[in-house]
Amino acid sequence: MNDKDYSPLSAACVRALQDKLYEKRKAAAVEIEKMVRDFNVSNNSTQIKKLLKILGQDFALSQNPHFRKGGHIGLAAVAIGLGPDCAQYVPELIEPLLASFTVNDSRVRYYACEALHNVAKVARHEILPSFPQIFNALCGLVADPDLNVRNAAELLDRILKDIVTESQTFDLTILIPLLGERIYTKSNFSREYILSWVSLLHQLPKLDLIIYLPELLDGLFKILEDPAPEIQQRCDNVLAQFLRTIKKNPSQVDFQKMINVLIVHAQSAYQSLQLTAITWVKEFVQLSGPGMLPYTSSILTAVLPCHSYENEERKNIRETAKAVSFSLLRLVSQQAENPTDDLSCQLDTDSVIEVLVRSVGLGSATPSKVASLTWLLHLNRKMPDQVSKKLQESSNALVGALSDPSDEVVCHTLAVLSSLSDNTSPGGPEFFPQFLGALLQHFHSERNVLEERGPFILQQLCVLLNAESIYRSLSQILKGEEDLQFARKMVDCLHEILLTSSDLAHLRKDLQLLKTAESASLFVCLYKTWCHNPVATVSLCLLTQCYAHASTLIKSFGDLEVTVEFLVELDKLIQLIESPIFSNMRLQLLESPQPLVQSLYGILMLMPQTDAFHTLRRRLNCIPKIGESKSSPWKETRSEVNKINFAELLSHFQDVQQRHSVQRQKGKKNNILSAGQSVDIE
Repeated sequence: MNDKDYSPLSAACVRALQDKLYEKRKAAAVEIEKMVRDFNVSNNSTQIKKLLKILGQDFALSQNPHFRKGGHIGLAAVAIGLGPDCAQYVPELIEPLLASFTVNDSRVRYYACEALHNVAKVARHEILPSFPQIFNALCGLVADPDLNVRNAAELLDRILKDIVTESQTFDLTILIPLLGERIYTKSNFSREYILSWVSLLHQLPKLDLIIYLPELLDGLFKILEDPAPEIQQRCDNVLAQFLRTIKKNPSQVDFQKMINVLIVHAQSAYQSLQLTAITWVKEFVQLSGPGMLPYTSSILTAVLPCHSYENEERKNIRETAKAVSFSLLRLVSQQAENPTDDLSCQLDTDSVIEVLVRSVGLGSATPSKVASLTWLLHLNRKMPDQVSKKLQESSNALVGALSDPSDEVVCHTLAVLSSLSDNTSPGGPEFFPQFLGALLQHFHSERNVLEERGPFILQQLCVLLNAESIYRSLSQILKGEEDLQFARKMVDCLHEILLTSSDLAHLRKDLQLLKTAESASLFVCLYKTWCHNPVATVSLCLLTQCYAHASTLIKSFGDLEVTVEFLVELDKLIQLIESPIFSNMRLQLLESPQPLVQSLYGILMLMPQTDAFHTLRRRLNCIPKIGESKSSPWKETRSEVNKINFAELLSHFQDVQQRHSVQRQKGKKNNILSAGQSVDIE
């Protein structure tokens, strides 16, 4: 090409610009700088623009790498020559350099970066309109595979930060979308670059970065997952800075926009990330207060599993999660005491109950279940009108939790169910029989629970609720039970508790006296159910001092099939007779009441000569001889007892025993048939 194609550049200058040696290109740049100064002094903007076009298009955008390098240094020289007057030419100076940041030649990228650094030094805040393009370009350059390029990018980044720091008019809105997009980069170098900018902007008092935190928070927590310890630490420091600012100025913070991000990361498998997220959740709950109540179900989803962390490494997570749960419980109490119509502060009780009931499921660990049950009980106590119906609808799931191997879980579950059944709870009286029916159904389907935990569960219920109501209701339900074996097992359980538990002493006392219509009615109700177990029926009559009927019952035992199970029950009864519970009955033997003595001798005659037999025989030998005692003919004086139709009760007893006999015969027949079928198959 001839000289006029590149005018105002001289031919020598053109050759020097495209030379592969840096020194020659540098010399050409000095010439360009002097030329531009002269043009600027004479206000010859036409020549300046022409020069920028040649350097930008013909050189900086050339396919020839040496031309590109010459164009870069030439553009920097133009900027230096213009000095402060370069403002009107910034786009022509910067755009060709930015285009070279993505070429394959690392030296071209390096010199383009160096040139832009020099332009920025001269133009200062005048380059801010091009800030988004420069920032985006630097995001790639800081992760460049070439070390020299990365070093040059670092220098450019440093001058860019200085310019932003000095500027009084920098608009954060142009940078936040860029940060929000680039913050998800996987490159370590790029992550460090992003963190450095976030940290810088947050430290500048003139820029209120905290209001833009919702757009950056998720990305920052993603960076916290980085396996590189130094990046983790740097990100942790940045987040700590933000949290300190939030605690100082909570009124400027949009907690609602960020809480869901924290909830997601609070369930992370990375311990450090999870701890940081839950710590933020704790601060949000404490600082925002009622504003966090609408998010309670989601927060609980994240923190409840943490209650079960046992290892020392996760101790801080566990304790922080407990603090979150406690703070939310306190907010619930406050809302219950001071209701509000503000929807932004309302607790969504239905969603919370769903989360809590699900957590009580068998998949959760004990501490998490206990925490969930504590929540359910608290909710029903503080806001029964809002939660009782929903909880009662979830009762089957709660009853299922009674199969849990943990006594603590069972006790807390019973506390919730009892709270729902209480007369003070909305719908409690109607729910009470439903609950007991569901409990019996659970025992029916989970026989091992009945056998292993039944007495414990029923005893706890009798402590939490009215024992008489429980016994009366269960007896009424069991009267219609078609599975006689199950009914027998339930009677065994109820019988054992009533006659052994210290918690039911008051109920035993009422039954023992039978002075009121209520106690007599309860006796009849229990009798009709306890007929499934002959020995339990006798013990009930002995407890209530219905000795005449006890004697009649025992005489009828001669018509019953004497099984091993029956004899074991008699053995247990003799042990009970020797227990403190029957001390009053034993003292009555001093008066030798005939029905009582006959009853005890009847039991003795039914027993084989085991240790229990000899125990009872020795007791009967202690009865004073006739003439030594002050005995008088036994006569029932209790009016309520005299109203009881014992003949009808005896008939009912015999009917029930007949049904048991028929069922046993069917069982034996089925066993024989089953054995025969097995032989045929073999």
